[in-house]
Amino acid sequence: MSAEPISTPPGPWCPDPMRQQRADYTVEDLLKLPDDAPRVELVDGVIQVTPSPTLGHQDICSLLWMWLRSHAPADLRAAQAVGVELTANTSRQPDVLLRRAEVPSDRSMLRPADVVLAVEIVSPGTRRVDRFAKPGEYAAAGIPFYWRVEQDPVHVYAYRIGDRMGPGGERQYELVTDGANVIELTEPFEIKLPIAEITP
Repeated sequence: MSAEPISTPPGPWCPDPMRQQRADYTVEDLLKLPDDAPRVELVDGVIQVTPSPTLGHQDICSLLWMWLRSHAPADLRAAQAVGVELTANTSRQPDVLLRRAEVPSDRSMLRPADVVLAVEIVSPGTRRVDRFAKPGEYAAAGIPFYWRVEQDPVHVYAYRIGDRMGPGGERQYELVTDGANVIELTEPFEIKLPIAEITP
């Protein structure tokens, strides 16, 4: 007499290896992920699980979100870690963003036209993506403004879409200002941001 195998509960969700190889995931697939799925981004049809951020990263993220929330005009709203559909097979989740206030609050995926500013806080494991890949993707999708926040010490680089074209004919960001003490901008609204207020 043989013992019956012990049934084990299914493990945590992970992407299908065959679909990952084929790179055929779409933004529609992301909207159908189960509740236990980790935080992911979609890049050219491949699902990428995003690493857990550090406490320092999250502190800067929260402080910046609160600052933008309390200073942005009524037609703009600050949000954190909301997906943005850049193309049918690419979706990113900026650390912080400013969206148009008229976007319904039940949306979990935004379009580039909904987003005015995308912000990425650079961590050791995301340097190349946050400095090169994401700004290129955000600019190509037409998001008007991008901020990159470096840590230790906190330093903000503020970009806007310019007239310069990339090698593929897409528009690119140009640096407007940067600073480790204060950032002053006239777009996307009148901003005077003391960096100490977003430094943990």
